[in-house]
Amino acid sequence: MRRILLLAGWLLLGSVAVGQRADRSLFIKDSLDMYINRAMTNWRIPGMAVCVVKDNQVVLMKGYGIKEMGLNEGVDENTLFMIGSNTKAFTATAAAMLADADKLSLDDKVSKYFPWFKLEDKAAAEMATVRDLLCHRLGLKTFQGDFTFYNSNLNRVQVIEKMALLKTSYPFRTKWGYTNSAFLMAGEIIPRVSGKTWEAYLKENIFAPLGMSNTIALTSELPKSLNRTVAHTLNDERLTPVPYGQLDNMAPAMSISSSVNDMSKWVMALLNNGKVGPRQVIPSTAIAATRTPQDIVGRVKHVTGESNYELYGLGWFLQDYAGHNLVMHDGGVTGYVSSVTLVPDERLGIVILTNTDQNDLYEALRWELLDVFLKRSFRNYSEQYLTRSKNEKAVQLQTDKKLRDSVALNLQPVPSVNGFTGTYHNNVYGNVTIVRGQNNDLEMRFEHHPRMFAKLQPLGGARFYATFSDPIYGKTVFPFTIENGRVVAVRVKVADFVESDPYEFRKVN
Repeated sequence: MRRILLLAGWLLLGSVAVGQRADRSLFIKDSLDMYINRAMTNWRIPGMAVCVVKDNQVVLMKGYGIKEMGLNEGVDENTLFMIGSNTKAFTATAAAMLADADKLSLDDKVSKYFPWFKLEDKAAAEMATVRDLLCHRLGLKTFQGDFTFYNSNLNRVQVIEKMALLKTSYPFRTKWGYTNSAFLMAGEIIPRVSGKTWEAYLKENIFAPLGMSNTIALTSELPKSLNRTVAHTLNDERLTPVPYGQLDNMAPAMSISSSVNDMSKWVMALLNNGKVGPRQVIPSTAIAATRTPQDIVGRVKHVTGESNYELYGLGWFLQDYAGHNLVMHDGGVTGYVSSVTLVPDERLGIVILTNTDQNDLYEALRWELLDVFLKRSFRNYSEQYLTRSKNEKAVQLQTDKKLRDSVALNLQPVPSVNGFTGTYHNNVYGNVTIVRGQNNDLEMRFEHHPRMFAKLQPLGGARFYATFSDPIYGKTVFPFTIENGRVVAVRVKVADFVESDPYEFRKVN
């Protein structure tokens, strides 16, 4: 779910001045291409696609840039991007459609479909409903468990089983906490009531009827497409292609890939109460169910602070802006960020897809386009986002430099390096193993992420600078616990993008 926009080029165009009302036709026809291309350059985004629908018509649908850095193959309106957590609205809509067909009730208990389902809070496990899964109120923190689950070799059943090992963070239904594993479980209820897998149900009941012929439900299917983008990230400020995340084990939460052409059909159907021409593809009651507020998120999202509330429905964030109710969601997975925004009373929809996970353009451009279509005065959101981003990067680069300088001092660990090797266990994750790697450095290897390792460089004492081979997991310090001269534990921390809390692993041999 993650975000900027540089408007220097826009200001040079002279199409809209600060304080003037935006002329949307002029903006779309004469200015937007240059505006987006300049912003992509500043944000180092290889490829991007944008779609705007208004009053059941496509106002804008276009691809920008290239599919992969270093190649000349351009993005078009049918090029596939991973949409990350924008998958959740599809899963929630599918569940609401099944409820409309009396195949399930959103207030059915989860235990009806998974009698073996457990949480640390036993009462929560007994009371939890399908609705609770779809609105993030199981009592877990945002992203809790995702280091274990995301891009791992665990299957869907194993993920659900491991949810029982997560420590409860809040009393049941008292606080919102974004829980990807809960959406996985909601998606796994679909085959139990429909007789079809989650991916087959979506294809037959949503994708095909809407004409979303290029949309793919599973990450493993994406490489087969001939018109797809490649994932990119910034690693040490270098733009780098990265492998697709292996997300099929969490598919109902994050695995769909789509194009702006296909997404325009999804958005238009939602804005038209589920109708495509005379056909009622999605029941209007199902759409209404997903937009009914369930939780208070507890933060204001808009950069100017103008929003008065932010709520969560089923697979959608709900907030106000400029006197309008917005239905929206962002998506972020390895190499991609995206946004989908609906303004139902204006019959307006905006889709923004990008193939790097290190930009804020997908978010800032949403607000710029909303201001244009809601006839608001121009505001340079770009400078606010860019300033924030530069400040955050400067702090991170300074921190990294200090750590690299410490590594260069060649401080020896205490006890000796050999004392840190061995196997460590965490009750939720499982095992990690520390071995001697190349150049005699220590490497941490991960039971459930066999393609990944972390290089450990001594900082002196019992602290090591950890660099993950997969840059999405970040760079950080791993402190070890020493008791009576022996290594007994290590605290492993990954980037907040994956999970915010550290994991303690105890040494077992």
